[in-house]
Amino acid sequence: MKTGLTTEILPASEAATALAARYLKEGGLVAFPTETVYGLGADAAQAAAVAAIYEAKGRPSFNPLIAHVADLKAARQIARFDATATELAEAFWPGPLTLVLPKTAHCPVAELATAGLDTVAIRVPAHPVAQSILRAFGGAVVAPSANLSGHVSPTTAPHVAGDLTGRVDLIIDGGPVNVGVESTIIACFDQAMLLRPGGLPREAIERVLGHALQRLPEDAGSDNAQPLAPGMLASHYAPRTPVRLNATEVGDGEALLAFGSDPVPGTDKALAVMNLSDSGDLNEAATHLFGYLRTLDAKGSHAIAVMPIPHHGLGEAINDRLRRAALGR
Repeated sequence: MKTGLTTEILPASEAATALAARYLKEGGLVAFPTETVYGLGADAAQAAAVAAIYEAKGRPSFNPLIAHVADLKAARQIARFDATATELAEAFWPGPLTLVLPKTAHCPVAELATAGLDTVAIRVPAHPVAQSILRAFGGAVVAPSANLSGHVSPTTAPHVAGDLTGRVDLIIDGGPVNVGVESTIIACFDQAMLLRPGGLPREAIERVLGHALQRLPEDAGSDNAQPLAPGMLASHYAPRTPVRLNATEVGDGEALLAFGSDPVPGTDKALAVMNLSDSGDLNEAATHLFGYLRTLDAKGSHAIAVMPIPHHGLGEAINDRLRRAALGR
C-alpha cells in the first residue's frame, strides 16, 4: 500500500477549491464534502488516478465508482438518458440520487472506474463545496466515500483524516454533512430499479414515477456477486466490532446504538450509549449513523447492540447500512 504523502487539510474556501482542482488535474486525490458523506475524488478520465483511489482505500477493483458532475448537461456527456432518467434527474438533481445508465459512445470515464461494465453511475451533488470543485475542475470526478474500504463512511473531515492521512493529497473541511448516508442508486434500463437505498427515500422517487421501483434479486448484493453499482458489496459498511441488530436488551460488555426515547433493558449497564435520535427522527438518525458507529467501534466493547429502526423513509437506507455492518468482513 502506497503511503507517505503529505496530506494538506484546509477549510473550505476559494483558495482550497482552486488547489483541489489543480490536484485533480495532476492526477491527485482530494477528499471533500458532499451532502451525503465525504467523498474521495480523482479525475474520472485518468485511469492512474482512479487506480490511486483503489490503492488509497484498499478497495476491490471490481467495485465500480460514482462519477460526480456539476449539472445535467455534463452528465449527458457521460451517459445516455431515457425519459425516465431525465424525469428523475430533473426532479432530484442536484441531490442524493445516483443514476446507473448506459455509457455514451465516447464516455470519458476510465474503464477501471466502471469495473468493466457498459454502464456508468453518475450523480450531481448538491453540496456547495462539491459544486465549486466540480465547476473549477471542469470534468467528471469519481468519488467513493473517503474512508478505508469496509470502514464506516465519513461524515466529517476528522473522520477522513483518521483513515486517509498520508494516503491522499488534500482534505477540504466543509463541516459535518447534512444527509449522512450515501446516495440512493437507481438503475434506469427497461424499468427503474432500486439498487441501493440511500439519502433520497424510495417513496419520493416512486411519487415522481407514479409506480413502484423494481427490486434486486436476493443474491445481487452478496460479496461473491459482481456489483451492479457502487456500495453493493454485502459487507461494505462493517466496523471492526460485531454489530447485533434489532436488540431488545443490552448484554454484558456491549455498547448500545439507541433510537427513540424508550430505553431497552440493560441500557444502564451498557459500556457506552449513543442515541441516533431521542425524538425518533429518521433524518436526524441518518446524519448521526456513521459518526456514532465510529465512536462506539472505538470503545472496546464485545459488540454493538442496535435498537430496531423503523423501515420507512430514510429508515430503509439506515437499516441497509446496519445490515451490511452486521455482516462483518
